[in-house]
Amino acid sequence: MPAKTQSPSNSPADILDLVYKRVLANLNESFLNGQFAALVEFVCRCSNLAGTRFLMACLLAKLSHPELDIRKPYTEIGGTGVYSGRYYDETYVGPFAFKHELPVNATTSFLTPAFRTNKTSIAPGVQLVGRPRQLYVNVVELITLVHKDIVAAESILAEIVRWLLLIREERQQRVSTLLAALAPSQNDSSLPAESIITLIVQHLALPKSARLPVIMVAAAYQAAQKHLGERPLPLQGHNAADRQTGALGDLEIILEDENRVVTVYEMKAKRITPTDIEIALQKIAEMNYKIDNYIFITTDKIDDDVQEYSASLYALTGIEFVILDCIGFLRHFLHLFYRARMTFLEAYQALVISEPDSAINPSLKEAFLSLRVATETGVSQLIQGEEE
Repeated sequence: MPAKTQSPSNSPADILDLVYKRVLANLNESFLNGQFAALVEFVCRCSNLAGTRFLMACLLAKLSHPELDIRKPYTEIGGTGVYSGRYYDETYVGPFAFKHELPVNATTSFLTPAFRTNKTSIAPGVQLVGRPRQLYVNVVELITLVHKDIVAAESILAEIVRWLLLIREERQQRVSTLLAALAPSQNDSSLPAESIITLIVQHLALPKSARLPVIMVAAAYQAAQKHLGERPLPLQGHNAADRQTGALGDLEIILEDENRVVTVYEMKAKRITPTDIEIALQKIAEMNYKIDNYIFITTDKIDDDVQEYSASLYALTGIEFVILDCIGFLRHFLHLFYRARMTFLEAYQALVISEPDSAINPSLKEAFLSLRVATETGVSQLIQGEEE
């Protein structure tokens, strides 16, 4: 087991930096004995990422102020030893994890259901309601081990960081392998537009794919940019409110020469309602924008009466409000700009891969690459069969 690092400072940021350096020097060696290391690995590999940042915040608080009771990360508990786990999470753990691209939640774990509703000590018998249940069992057990001085807080924190780095490297390696499998086919063949549409439809059908329609439209504009004289502005964070970013919608298109927003896209994974349109009108009025088009892209059914209502607004506002079907938009684009179809696919892939894991999770990135490999392999074999 690697030796403990002595910290010259109790600053939480310094503690995290020292733990990180210690882990890098001993990445392939566990900081805990077998059964305890297994508890940490389960938490770090769990599809529910809430436990990781929660534990890191509690451990960091204990390391920076040893007098604190690690079991009491809620000031509402009262009494001695209490602290704000959310403060440590948002102030130190979050920035540290993002700096090193660690696979954790994008927002504080203290706002997730299990930890938001609990305001009691994290001790055996506490009911943390969430799935999988074993995640919360492990979290309670690890907190208890530190409280009873059975395992050092620094060792658990180092083991968490170690597993997060290993998981990050595993994911990057899988993506690299899939990209390498695609490289030869990219040079030799092009996919027909309908195969690309099928590929995107399959990707959109996967869980947690709400960000993908935004990526799809942005990729379309990137592919056709030189033909349009328009380009998309950089994408805003997926969980940032429009008023916070100053953006009107999910994607803004500007004229190349004038640097002026002319078209706004808003993506919805539900039916568009008159209320959605009225909210858009209010945003336009508040931000004092003069745009040409406000376009809703939906993956759900489009109601005729809502479509008629949106069309009627041009006479009142001078702005065209349009509701488009997501896949219908893509199909029309790929056939209209047929020779740019592979440019679109490359742009879509690049945007998917470059998005933060909090916006598009790693499994969704890997799934797209796997689907593309399968699609290109199938088309290539079909072409070869016809030639023979």
